[in-house]
This record gives sequence, structure tokens and C-alpha cells, in this order.
Amino acid sequence: MSSASAGSSPLAVYGWDTTLENEFTSHRAAGLIPARVAAVDRGLCDVVAETGPLRASAGPVPASSLSPGDPAGDPADPAGDAAVAPCTGDWAALRPDGPDGRPAVAALLPRRTAIVRSSASRDSRGQVLAANVDTVAIAVSLAARLDLGRMERLLALAWESGARPVVVLTKSDRAPDGADAEAQAAGAAPGVDVVSCSAATGDGVDVVRAVLDGTVVLIGPSGAGKSTLGNALLGEEVLATGAVREQDGKGRHTTVRRELLPLPGGGVLIDTPGLRGVGLFEASEGLERTFADVEELAARCRFGDCAHHAEPGCAVLAAVEDGTLQRRRLDSYRKLLRENEWAASRTDARLRAERDNRWKTIRKAQRQMYKERGRDR
Repeated sequence: MSSASAGSSPLAVYGWDTTLENEFTSHRAAGLIPARVAAVDRGLCDVVAETGPLRASAGPVPASSLSPGDPAGDPADPAGDAAVAPCTGDWAALRPDGPDGRPAVAALLPRRTAIVRSSASRDSRGQVLAANVDTVAIAVSLAARLDLGRMERLLALAWESGARPVVVLTKSDRAPDGADAEAQAAGAAPGVDVVSCSAATGDGVDVVRAVLDGTVVLIGPSGAGKSTLGNALLGEEVLATGAVREQDGKGRHTTVRRELLPLPGGGVLIDTPGLRGVGLFEASEGLERTFADVEELAARCRFGDCAHHAEPGCAVLAAVEDGTLQRRRLDSYRKLLRENEWAASRTDARLRAERDNRWKTIRKAQRQMYKERGRDR
């Protein structure tokens, strides 16, 4: 298939375009076929190929199949032997006849965007939640206390991914004062569309649909109404939903894996399990976008290295004093900056250790080679 016919491919509904077709040229020449990863489960994955859905082996592939500097690759050695596991949203090159008789993922196309959080074990590696996402819809329930700090954390994650974030205030039919909540959310999300809806009544769902584009991922805590909203956008009950505890507004994990589904009006939807812990992973740019108002104030401080604690001429503290900036927002900014700096230091330490280990291996091999040469003389 030529690049000119990429739009007529059965994969076009999943986002296949001429750019991807051009990137796939060498893979086609090698006898591989394109597919998009719809779900990953214990070494296997559901994919959508030009011939339809398939079940494929999903072992890790060399990081060299991704572009250098890819957000999920190994920054210490992006073109080396590090392995990368496929994730929902990836565009993959499949080998039709894998070693176990089923198709197998042989390579991944460069990821345009990737949502990466710190791993559940809190080590120095990131966990990719979804790839090649265009819009990140952050679901925030209006039936519970508005947690602006969590929302800002998710916004940083979304901005850092390279996708466009949208805040969706769900369960508006259960909000005592939806207008006030929407104003608070907008104040904590500069430059971001904030919309509210009730998937139960259908009110506002069309507004939500209008601000979503391309590949859309729903993220948020359990009980935020992601799956119910997803069903409303899909137009049918495809995603499992569950009850929410009245005392704290939290729900059980009814979504247990990330899966990709086509939307009726175009684009695709990725539903994700509820995120209890959302640790930042090298999200400096994401924090700058999330706290653009604080960053703008900081540029006016007298000192370039102002920490916004007690320094004279601090424009940030002055804004807090006159009410232009909420103290809560400054505290959230400081907290997430500290967390991001800690995560970055952990990554730096790991990269140093990996480089040292590689050099140790090289030196050991050299010593062994010289020793064997000496014996031959």
C-alpha cells in the first residue's frame, strides 16, 4: 500500500496516516504488517491490523525500534540493547508467523506522545500508561470533594506527555454548586478547556465530545466516572462500571486494563484503570505548563534563583499577599517541584550506575582478551 492510500486503510479509523505509512516503509519491505495495540495482558496483546483484530505475542522489543530520546526508551542508551514493552496505543510492526505460531510484535514505531508516570515500585524507571495520545481527558468527579492538588498532578502528567489536556468534571447532576466547582477547576488549569457533564442524564456530553480530538485517553481516580463517561461517548455499554462508596466517593477498579476502542464520530478512546498513585516522572515541562501563572510571576522576581519563601522582591509571594495567587496553589507548586527533582535525581543515579556497569563489563572483557593473547605468545 502506498502512502497515498494510507487514508483508505482499515487502520485509518484508528489513526493511521501517511506519516505512519512512510515510517513503516522499511518494515513492509521486511515482510512485517502494521497494527495498533488495543490492549496488553501478560505477555500477549490485542491488536488491530489491516485484516482485523488479532491476538499477538507482546514480548519486549529493542529500544532501538523507537526513536532516540523516546519518552519510554532508555535515555542512557536509546539505541542500545534496552528492551521496551508495547503498551496500549502503540503502533507496532507484526511478524505474521511468530515463534509460537501466532503473530508477534517485532518493533514499535516512534511514539509521538507517551503518558509516563513513576513506576508503582517508586524506582527510577517510568511506567508508560498510553502512547500516541492526542487528548488527555482528566475526569474529576463533582460528587466528591474537589481535589485540586490531584488535578494539578494529572495536568502535569498530561502536559508532559505532549498531548493536549482537557478537564472533564463528571457527575454534574450530583453537584451542589457546579458553577463554583467549574470556576475553581478553571483557576487551577490555566490554558486548559474545563467542561462539565452528567453521563447519567446526558447533559453536557455533547460539549465534552466537541473538545476531544484524535486518540483520547481517560485518566483519573477510581469512582471519577471514567467508564460511565466512556460509554456515553461510545454510544453503548461497552466498558464495565461499578458502584461508588458514599462516604468518600471512591470506587473499585472496574477497569482492570487499558483498552482502545473506536469512537462513533471519529477518533479512538482509551479507558484506563483508576489511578490511586500518580508519581511524576521527569515532568519539568509539564509543571511549567500546569503552573504557567506561577512561572509568569516568578519571571518578575528580583532574583533569578528566587525560591519564593522569604526573598525580598519576590513577585510570587507578593501575589499571594494581595490575593492574586492562592496560597494553596503555591504550596502545590512547591510540592510537585520537590517530587519531580527527587525523581530526576533517582534517574540520574541509575544512569550513572548503568554507565559504570557497562564500562566494568568492557574493561573485564579487555583484560580477558589481553590475558588470552599473552598465553598464545
